[in-house]
Amino acid sequence: MTNQPAGSAKPIDDFDLWLSGFMQPTVLLELAALVVCVLFAWGMTWLLRRAVGAEENQASITFGRRIVDGVMFPLLLLVLGYIARALLLKVMPLAAFKLVIPVLVSLVVIRVGVKVLQVAFATAPWVRVLERSISWVAWLTMVLWVSGLLPVVLSEMDQIIWSVGSTQLSLLTLLEGVLTAGAVLILSLWVSSAIEARLLRKAVGGDLSLRKAVSNATRALLMFMGLIIALSAVGIDLTALSVLGGAIGVGIGFGLQKLASNYVSGFVILAERSMRIGDNVRVDNFEGRITDINARYTVIRSLTGRESIVPNELLIINRVENLSLADNRVWQSTIVSVAYDSDVEQVTALLMEAALAQERVLRDPGPSVALSAFGADGLEFTLGYWIGDPENGQLNLRSLINRGILKALRAHQIEIPYPQRVLHMSAADRAELAAIQRPGERPATSASHQSG
Repeated sequence: MTNQPAGSAKPIDDFDLWLSGFMQPTVLLELAALVVCVLFAWGMTWLLRRAVGAEENQASITFGRRIVDGVMFPLLLLVLGYIARALLLKVMPLAAFKLVIPVLVSLVVIRVGVKVLQVAFATAPWVRVLERSISWVAWLTMVLWVSGLLPVVLSEMDQIIWSVGSTQLSLLTLLEGVLTAGAVLILSLWVSSAIEARLLRKAVGGDLSLRKAVSNATRALLMFMGLIIALSAVGIDLTALSVLGGAIGVGIGFGLQKLASNYVSGFVILAERSMRIGDNVRVDNFEGRITDINARYTVIRSLTGRESIVPNELLIINRVENLSLADNRVWQSTIVSVAYDSDVEQVTALLMEAALAQERVLRDPGPSVALSAFGADGLEFTLGYWIGDPENGQLNLRSLINRGILKALRAHQIEIPYPQRVLHMSAADRAELAAIQRPGERPATSASHQSG
């Protein structure tokens, strides 16, 4: 007969007792109560979704893209499950709810962790691995909980102890610290994502830039506070981090100077609002529209579709042309040359009509036409006009106006002159040219050259 540890006999007995209780007819009543809880949770989630105006295609942490996809549905189901278990426990022993409650707790933990990471780090490649890790840990904990082995495993982990300096840490303490840190950080990300979604809702232009600055600062503050709380929960003395903080400060001052400068410059740009999302700027001969301002860099998209990632420090120390800081209006011009015998007033009217025929050309201030120069080939007119939507393209509008001008000039038979040059010839050159034009007759100069 083998000796069995005293702590392992009770979980096995409890597991056998639970299996035997699962075969009782009262399990059907528990399953019926579970179905009622599911229907109530679904209905309450649907009503709350409609009340807050959440859209089905919106990636929300609370409600998700569908009713059962967010955190709200399993959370309500867990609360209703606890209420149903408390009510049923007064009239009969329970078996099914001993499995249902751990499953619902694991589902809530997985759904919160996964949804928060998907919203906070949508494009990070490591999010998928972290999501799977959360799922495996939650389901493994649920299995140990249901089987009754969780207290035994925790007790064994508490016996594994090692010393770190003057502090003794056990494997259980380390695990609790990691889980606490993860929970606090996920909660911080959830709160910051909710604040960011609320701040950036229906924000445009400079308002969007200012709200994004507040959102970035709030997220950084919450993450820092979450990290401090997590380290305190593990039992690490925060006063010991002062030396590490000094070392990090020295590293930022030397090795990370450029990186720190980019982050500081990003907050300065967002706070001063000298450049805003949606502004048209020209930086180092690259012109485009600002599509995003991050803490470290700014994304500028040109009209050709190319994107330039500019470190924020360059936007602070270099000269930047903001074409839409005061307003979005941009002035354009085109030059037209006509023959000297053309009617100046008629040409002026035709150019004005060609500009006003385009809806994108502003009427206030309106276009203007000027006789700008007496060119070598003809009269030069400059047509100037303002547009209020440069992000929709400038070359395409210039092309439409030029085509309208060309059509109008041809319709009124106004000549667009070809380049003209005046050629001066000496008497000898004229005599030689006349001899060439009369075949069979040599010029005298040619004969003299031959006889010589």
